[in-house]
Amino acid sequence: MGSYTPKNILITGAAGFIASHVANRLIRSYPGYKIVVLDKLDYCSNLKNLLPSKSSPNFKFVKGDIASADLVNYLLITESIDTIMHFAAQTHVDNSFGNSFEFTKNNIYGTHVLLEACKVTGQIKRFIHVSTDEVYGETDEDAVVGNHEASQLLPTNPYSATKAGAEMLVMAYGRSYGLPVITTRGNNVYGPNQFPEKLIPKFILLAMQGKPLPIHGDGSNVRSYLFCEDVAEAFELILHKGEIGHVYNIGTKRERRVIDVAKDICRLFSIDPETNIKFVENRPFNDQRYFLDDEKLKILGWSERTQWQDGLKKTIEWYTQNPNWWGDVSGALLPHPRMLMMPGGIERLSEESEEGKSESFVSSNPRMLVPPSKASGSPRKPPYKFLIYGRTGWIGGVLGKLCEKQGIPYEYGKGRLEDGSSLLADIQNVKPTHVFNAAGLTGRPNVDWCESHKAETIRVNVAGTLTLADVCREHGLLMMNYATGCIFEYDAKHPEGSGIGFKEEDTPNFHGSYYSKTKAMVEELLKEFNNVCTLRVRMPISSDLNNPRNFITKISRYNKVVNIPNSMTILDELIPISIEMAKRNLRGIWNFTNPGVVSHNEILEMYKQYIDPKFTWANFTLEEQAKVIVAARSNNEMDASKLKKEFPELLPIKESLIKYVFEPNKKRVLGIILLSVLSVFSSGYLTFLRVPFYKNFPQIRFPIGILM
Repeated sequence: MGSYTPKNILITGAAGFIASHVANRLIRSYPGYKIVVLDKLDYCSNLKNLLPSKSSPNFKFVKGDIASADLVNYLLITESIDTIMHFAAQTHVDNSFGNSFEFTKNNIYGTHVLLEACKVTGQIKRFIHVSTDEVYGETDEDAVVGNHEASQLLPTNPYSATKAGAEMLVMAYGRSYGLPVITTRGNNVYGPNQFPEKLIPKFILLAMQGKPLPIHGDGSNVRSYLFCEDVAEAFELILHKGEIGHVYNIGTKRERRVIDVAKDICRLFSIDPETNIKFVENRPFNDQRYFLDDEKLKILGWSERTQWQDGLKKTIEWYTQNPNWWGDVSGALLPHPRMLMMPGGIERLSEESEEGKSESFVSSNPRMLVPPSKASGSPRKPPYKFLIYGRTGWIGGVLGKLCEKQGIPYEYGKGRLEDGSSLLADIQNVKPTHVFNAAGLTGRPNVDWCESHKAETIRVNVAGTLTLADVCREHGLLMMNYATGCIFEYDAKHPEGSGIGFKEEDTPNFHGSYYSKTKAMVEELLKEFNNVCTLRVRMPISSDLNNPRNFITKISRYNKVVNIPNSMTILDELIPISIEMAKRNLRGIWNFTNPGVVSHNEILEMYKQYIDPKFTWANFTLEEQAKVIVAARSNNEMDASKLKKEFPELLPIKESLIKYVFEPNKKRVLGIILLSVLSVFSSGYLTFLRVPFYKNFPQIRFPIGILM
C-alpha cells in the first residue's frame, strides 16, 4: 500500500470541533504542508479553536461558505489545492428537526459545490469526505458485530439523511468523473473546544453551574465515544495511507449508556448522581445504539489510545479552565435546544423553556422561526422490509415465519423469477430493503426430475435467478440467494474423512446431476453481481420431522441408505443467521453449513436414541444406490470457517442436530406419551398404549399397568 504526500490542503469547517484538532495537528506536524481553512464561522465555530496555529507560516484562514461556487473555485485555483478534507456540516440532530432545510443546504448542496469545483479544476488528488456513523441507522441492541463499511445506509433523522445524501454524491462523482474520493464514518467524538450543544460538554458545563444534567428518555441509549486527539490521528493516517474509493469507519468497541456518561461526570465533580440527574422527554427518533466495526482502519494502522476516564478528565479540566470559551451558551444547555442557523447570526432560546413553558415563538428577526417540538411518540418506519421469493418452498416458508417471530415486515413476491417486469412491479409495490431468493427448481420428489425437465430447470435456476439479481442491482438492493453446496464431491485434494473441506473460492467439481450443473453455472455468473450474497445450503435439516424435504425425514423412510459423511445445514440455526447477514449487508459466496460432517448412520443412530428406540435400517453401497436413481448424488465436506469467523456462536453439526432437532422432538414425544398415560389413568383400565408420534414415525407399544 503506497503513501500519499499532499502539498496544499483545504480543510472545510476547521474552526469547528473535530476539524480544528485535525488542522492544528497537521500544521504542527507537517510544516511543509500548506493548510488553508475555509469556515463561515457559524454558531458552533470559533476562531479561538485555531489559536495554536495562528502564527504558523503554513496556515491560512478564509472566512466563507462552501456553498459559494465562485469562492471555492477561486481558492482551489489560487492556492493550488491538491487535497480537500471536507468537515464542514451542520451536525446537531435536535436542530435538524427544527430546521431541516438548512441541513440540506449545508450538508448536501455545500458538498455538491465542492465536488463540482473538483471536477472543473481537475487538480484534486484526494477528497476526504467526513460522514457519520448515524448514516447506518440504529444498530440492534444484541448485535455483537458492528456495521461495517459495506453495510446498508438507513438514516433515521434529517441530519443523518443529509449526510447519507452527501455520501451518495461523493460516491457518484468518484464513479462518474473519477474523483479520488475517500469517505469516513465516525462514532461520537469528545474533548476540548466542543460546542456545548453536544452531550458531554453540556453535562460538564451544567455540572460546573450546579444545575441538573438532563437525560433524554430513560438514558439507556448506547453510544461509543472517541477522544478528539485519537480521531485527529485517524484522519492523519487516512490522509496518507487511505485507499481511493474506500470507506473507513472510525470507531471504538467501548460503548456507554447515556446515563452512565452522566454518572461518570457526576463522580468526577463529586456530586450525587441521584439528585443531579433529571430525566426529560425523549427526542424524536432517538436511536438506541450505533455500533461500528473498525477493523478496516485498525488494519491500516490506527488504534484508539485514550482511555475513557483519562479523556473525560482532560476534557473536564479544559472546560473548567475555559468556562467562557463560547460566551453565552445558555440556550445550548437547555434539555431540548433549538438553535437557529440562518445566515446573519444565531438566536438562542431563553431559560423559560427549561421550566416547562412553550418552546414555540417568533424571533425578533423575521427570518428566524422555531416550530413547536413534535411529539416523540409518532410511529417509526421499520428499518427493514423483506421481499421473499419462494413462498411455497420449504426455506421460503421458514423465512416468512421467522420474520413474523422477529417482527420484521415482509411480503412474498408475486412475480415469476424469469419475468423481469413482474419482479420490477414487486419491488415498486413492496419497497423492500432486502430481497431473499428462496425459489428454485430442485425437482419432485427429488433432483432426478430435473434430468427430464432441463429447459424448465434452466429457466428458473439460471435465467430466473440472474434476472432477479439484475433487477435488484438496478434498484440498489442486496439479494440474499439460497444456493446449494451440492456442486462438489470428494476428490484427491479433499478426500473423505480428511477434514479438508471445499472453500468458497474452490471451483465446483461435481457434474453428476443436471440440477447441480445449473446451480454451479448460475453461481459463477452471479460473481459479476456485487449485490448478491450466495448461501450454499447442503442437505437441509430442521426440527420439523414431518416435512418431506427434511433430510432426516427422507432417510428415515428409505429402506436402505448409503453411509457417507457430509456437511449439512441445520435450518433452525442458520436461517436466523441469514437474516442477520442481510442486516449486516454481507456479500459474496458463503458455505452455509454447520462446521464438520455427519454420516447417514450417525444421524439415524441419534434418531433411534432420541425418537424411536426400535428403529432399524440397512446400508447399501454407492454402486447399489446408482441402480435405483437417475442422477448421481453429491457427497462432500464444506469448509465453514468463513461463516464461523463471522458468527462464532455457530455450532458444529452434531451439536446443532442435538440442540435444534433431536432434543426438541424428544420433549414432544415425551409430552405425547404423558398425555396418553394421563388419558389411560382417567379411564381406569389396564391396557396397552399405542402412541401415534408423527406421520412418519412408527407406532410404538408401551404396556401401562394401572392399579385403581
